[in-house]
Amino acid sequence: MSDLHVVLRVADTEYAISAAEVLHMESFVGATRVPGTRPYVGGLIQIRGRVVPVVDLRARFGLPTIEPTLDSRVIVVQSGGRTVGLLVDSAREVVNIAADDFRPPPEVMAEESAGFVRAVAKLGKRLVMLVDVGRVIGEEQDHGR
Repeated sequence: MSDLHVVLRVADTEYAISAAEVLHMESFVGATRVPGTRPYVGGLIQIRGRVVPVVDLRARFGLPTIEPTLDSRVIVVQSGGRTVGLLVDSAREVVNIAADDFRPPPEVMAEESAGFVRAVAKLGKRLVMLVDVGRVIGEEQDHGR
């Protein structure tokens, strides 16, 4: 696992995604809705000539959704051969977090987060949760139905 991580915010919680999984970040300017998709699919966007599905992390994590703001970002990730945009409330920081700094999430948290959180790390006085990107974008059959 790379030590570089993108720190993002969803609601009042900070999460991290390994920079190795991040292709790029973009401001969110809207998405084209697709009828019949799951509630957490925010639609499709076109980025750099590619059509990319967007997953709203608020909805995916079971949180109330909000209207995107000027701080909202789409973090384009690749995992398991899939390219997906993750809609987050903000993302402004890339930090070094060593693999040894991560600890498994408490059991009760692992159950509540439906397995989307792989680990927890202290970043100064802050707690940052490592997102399991593969699970968020690739295992819909087990989560969020």
